[in-house]
Amino acid sequence: MSDTHDRFTASPAIESLKQALRRLPGVGPKGAQRMVLHLLERDREGAGQIAEALRNALDRVGHCKRCNNFSEQELCAICSSPRRDRSKLCIVESPADLMSLEQAGVYNGVYFILMGHLSPLDGVGPEDLGMARLEALLDEGSLKEVILATNLTVEGEATAHYIGELVRARKIQATRIAYGVPVGGELEYVDQGTLARAFTGRREA
Repeated sequence: MSDTHDRFTASPAIESLKQALRRLPGVGPKGAQRMVLHLLERDREGAGQIAEALRNALDRVGHCKRCNNFSEQELCAICSSPRRDRSKLCIVESPADLMSLEQAGVYNGVYFILMGHLSPLDGVGPEDLGMARLEALLDEGSLKEVILATNLTVEGEATAHYIGELVRARKIQATRIAYGVPVGGELEYVDQGTLARAFTGRREA
C-alpha cells in the first residue's frame, strides 16, 4: 500500500482570487496568498467593502474628455475649475504622475495624460496615446507653454521629443522638467521636494 499523501489543493474560488490579486503591481504568489487568507479568515466584512468599492469604481469612473484623467464626470475637477491657468499645459504619462505634481503644489495649469509612452518595440505609437486629441488642444490657440513632464526614461524622452516637435511647429513654448529628477526616474516615485525643484527649474525643450 502506498504511503504517499494526496497533495493539498485550495478551492477553485481561492485560487481564482489569488490569481486575480496577482494582477496588482508588486504582488507575487506569497503576497496574494496572504491577502486572500487574511480577508477570508479575519476580515470578511472588509473583503465585501473592497469588492463593493471596486465594482462602484469600475461602473462610475471613466476618462475626462479633455485631458484623459480619470473622472466620474465628462470633465474632471481640474479641467472644469475656473481657477486653473489654461495658458499652460503639462503632459504626463499617467494619473499617478498628475497626482504627484498636484501633491507637490507647484503647478496651477491644466494637464494632458498620455496613459503611456511611445514604445515601437511594444507596438505603442502616437495613435495609441491620443495624439489627435492632444493636437486639438494645441490648436485651440490659448496655450503659451507646454511642459513636457514625461518620465526621464528612454521611452519618456522619445515621447517628449515627439510632442516637443508638435508644440514648436505651432510656435508654442515647449519646456522640459529635468533638474533634480534622476535619469531613468519615474515621477510617481520622486519625492515632492525634488519634484518641485525639477518643475520650477524646467528648461527649454
